[in-house]
Amino acid sequence: MFPSPLMALPPFLVSLGAAAFAAPASQLAHCEPMRLNDLGHLLQVMGTFLGLSLFSLGGGNTLLSEYHKISVDQFCWLTSTQFADLYALAEAAPGPSSMLVGLLGMGAGWPEGPGWALLSAYGAELAILLPSTLLMVVACLRWNRLRDSPWRIAFERGLGPITLGILFAVGLKILHTADTNTPGLIVSLLVCVLMLRTRISPLWFMAVAGVLGGLGVINR
Repeated sequence: MFPSPLMALPPFLVSLGAAAFAAPASQLAHCEPMRLNDLGHLLQVMGTFLGLSLFSLGGGNTLLSEYHKISVDQFCWLTSTQFADLYALAEAAPGPSSMLVGLLGMGAGWPEGPGWALLSAYGAELAILLPSTLLMVVACLRWNRLRDSPWRIAFERGLGPITLGILFAVGLKILHTADTNTPGLIVSLLVCVLMLRTRISPLWFMAVAGVLGGLGVINR
């Protein structure tokens, strides 16, 4: 058994994980998760994100629909509500969008204990970042040599609409996952309009939404 680094973790982090990943059994009734040992969970997580790493056109958020299908529907690491909460947490925290992958990995490893949850989080981040980073370095070294090539220009022009379409689909997926009641849907649509029409900082929207959630106006 892997020695749990629980003593090295801040107590609040352990409490947060216990609250975030304690899914009611009723919400996982549709799932039949694979029965794996500790190492099996880790290899499952790393293998899953290794396979996705090279398909993140336009950034990690373009894979959100696939992340949801894998973590909620296929492997039952999380509930749909937990997925939406972790996405919001990853977007609110400073850092790259790939932070969500670490949280998904933590959710996958949490049934094996906090130690394996932390190891699974690091494994997921390594798996999603390493292949695409190596490919990017190699491509950058050679891409400038083809600056005048017609196929390079056509390739770059074609990627724009594809990426925008994927991001639009991802937005609809998150909207469907996060907003399960009318007040939540209204808030999401209102924020979308204000973001497009004004220059109000997103921090204000987050603060107001947090207050509304605390007052029970928005709930799931």
